[in-house]
Amino acid sequence: MERVLEWIDEGTTLCRGALRDLEGPSLLPDWSRRHVAAHLFLNADALGNLVEWARTGVERPMYPSAEARNADIEQAALLPAEQLRSSFDDACARLNAAMATLTDEQWQATIRNSRGASIPATTIPWLRTREVMIHAVDLDAGITFADLPADFLDALCNDIRTTRDAVPEVDGPLPEQAAYLCGRPYKNLTDADGRPVEPLPPCL
Repeated sequence: MERVLEWIDEGTTLCRGALRDLEGPSLLPDWSRRHVAAHLFLNADALGNLVEWARTGVERPMYPSAEARNADIEQAALLPAEQLRSSFDDACARLNAAMATLTDEQWQATIRNSRGASIPATTIPWLRTREVMIHAVDLDAGITFADLPADFLDALCNDIRTTRDAVPEVDGPLPEQAAYLCGRPYKNLTDADGRPVEPLPPCL
């Protein structure tokens, strides 16, 4: 848990630096940098809902629905750049403060993620880590998977291999493997037979 919380701080710092310029496309299809920024701060508040669920035992889903989530992102992406940045800062601070209030017992509470799967509350920090680390790259401000901590990349690859169906084994640098498994652009990867691998759809 301690290292995962450190990853959140590292990823948040990377994202905050990448938010200096919000004008332009991101690496994600149909999303601008503004969309990524909007998603990042809304996701922090959505995970805050799960923290509150774990703290009180009262069900509090991340989002009312997938449609509401998408609509909120579209609306928030229209905010002035400085408001997007301040919203990101405020939401990150709220989530960190909320997580700090949970007791050991509350961290063991069962909640549900955005897909409706039951998970322990201890998963919340990892969910946020993935968001800030991967989307720091998606903001397309010069950050690549090679800039992310190696121990995070290793944990990410292991996580995706256990949750994605039929992911082939690939050979190549760890940052490129992580990019491939996340469905992001990659290079210099081959399968077990030495053949180039086919891209995967984005998983986050």
